[in-house]
Amino acid sequence: MFRSVVNVYGQAMLVVVLTGMSHDGMHGAEVIREAAGQVIAQDEASSVVWGIPGTVVLAGLAHSFLLLPQIFTEIVRKIRAEQGQPVTT
Repeated sequence: MFRSVVNVYGQAMLVVVLTGMSHDGMHGAEVIREAAGQVIAQDEASSVVWGIPGTVVLAGLAHSFLLLPQIFTEIVRKIRAEQGQPVTT
């Protein structure tokens, strides 16, 4: 899925990796990073299974890793910054 996003959006990408098993999200996150996109991963404490986000974080592919409730706020902050709107914390 992440490879398809790169083909459509190029650098204008912000992806979020949430709880789940396996490591396939890590390969997708590599593609996103190579295309200069941004990656947010869910942190271990708020994940039911930290498999996918954990591999992304441990591989150094996440720009940030956050508690689940903080992810929405970070998405909004990044979108506002990209659009040149005031960013509130």
